Amino acid sequence: MALNDHHHGHSHDAHGHGQGHAHHQGHRHAHGNHSHGNHSHGHHGHSHAPASFGRAFAIGAILNLAFVFVEAAYGIISDSVALLADAGHNLSDVLSLIVAWVAMSLSQRQPTARFTYGLRSSSILAALFNALFLLVVIGGIAWEALRRLAEPPAVAGATMMVVAAIGVFINAGTAMLFMRGRKGDLNIRGAYLHMIADAAISAGVVLSGAVIYFTGWNLVDPVVSLIVSALIVYGTWGLLRDSVRMTFGAVPDAIDPTEVRQYLAGQAGVAAVHDLHIWSLSTTETALTAHLVMPSGHPGDQLIDRMADELNHKFGIGHTTLQVELDGDKCRLAPDHIV
Repeated sequence: MALNDHHHGHSHDAHGHGQGHAHHQGHRHAHGNHSHGNHSHGHHGHSHAPASFGRAFAIGAILNLAFVFVEAAYGIISDSVALLADAGHNLSDVLSLIVAWVAMSLSQRQPTARFTYGLRSSSILAALFNALFLLVVIGGIAWEALRRLAEPPAVAGATMMVVAAIGVFINAGTAMLFMRGRKGDLNIRGAYLHMIADAAISAGVVLSGAVIYFTGWNLVDPVVSLIVSALIVYGTWGLLRDSVRMTFGAVPDAIDPTEVRQYLAGQAGVAAVHDLHIWSLSTTETALTAHLVMPSGHPGDQLIDRMADELNHKFGIGHTTLQVELDGDKCRLAPDHIV
């Protein structure tokens, strides 16, 4: 039985596809009746996709924090509860950006004897936190909007328009900083969606202010708030679903496990495949382990290397561990128990 571990250093583009390469350092030693090939491949690679977003997080956090003070001040001056509520929401943005930023930094920490994968999964937790936090904030805004439907308060429409318009530009601009990485990294996508949600909320406040200013119809404020809240919940649901799946070690949506199994089973000398597992190491990296039944014996390092490279290029799986067995019936983990 031979164990081959391939950890490819790779960088993800905007769509999260890895480009892998490997170098070989191997040795063999016998234990009883089994021969073990131990191979360390590649560099202990981390995804480099989020690395360039450090400045984006810094700029976004600083701009939003400054805007919170401006919006809160004008909310007090104009006696606008809508602006104060939006300022509170923008304060939540600063927190969500900091959480995503910290997670990005932690995910690049080197592995240790205790945390053998490093702290990469922190990016998954950050995406989950952002999704839940955004839904809680939206729930609070929707609750306030429902309360106002019964008795809409008088609002300073002109002040609402001007201040909220500034918020639209700040939030939309911050969102654009993360647009490039939103497809390849769920953590970046969480920050992007949060900023887009904020821009939408601010746009709703601008619209409300305009209608109130020209018509005096204060009811439009809570109505628009409810519509915007519903749209944000719809957009955030996918982020929540994906982050929860990653937390539970599900196969990433972009990968068809049946296709991966068929690929492995179709390789020369492979009679059967079992104990196949595919899961997310982080919001950008995917790992795979599998047992390959090869009655004719170990196929050699070259074939194992090629399989790891092709799994990386075809499916975006950058960390592959394959165990070769002569007789699958003797493996206590065979067959798979997948329903």
